[in-house]
Amino acid sequence: MQLTLLKSKLHKATVTGASVDYEGSLTISADLAERVGLMQYERILVSNMASGARFETYVILGPRGAGVIELNGATAHLGNVGDRLTIMSFGQFTPEEAVEHCPRVALLDTENRVVRYKTGISSRFDEMLA
Repeated sequence: MQLTLLKSKLHKATVTGASVDYEGSLTISADLAERVGLMQYERILVSNMASGARFETYVILGPRGAGVIELNGATAHLGNVGDRLTIMSFGQFTPEEAVEHCPRVALLDTENRVVRYKTGISSRFDEMLA
């Protein structure tokens, strides 16, 4: 048996741009993606906190340190600049792996800077050290 568990999450990511003419996907600054373990072309589930829209797409890595969160292609119709998104990926785990699994979660501010980061079973966010 395999269990599907949360692997990575960027919470309250702010949309910085939208490009309908792009092939599709969600551009995420490389440093943010790496912080939570998201990979280039990885399938993601995205929810828009402003509209309630939920959609699946994949990750395109954007410029490191730029705070980019850009809706591309058809997904550009599902949000506006300034909307807050929850970006999630999931993994398949055996029951034994699931017991030890800890998702990597980052809470972002309106400039898409990590303000809190969590990895571990505890529900408490650990304050990020500078």
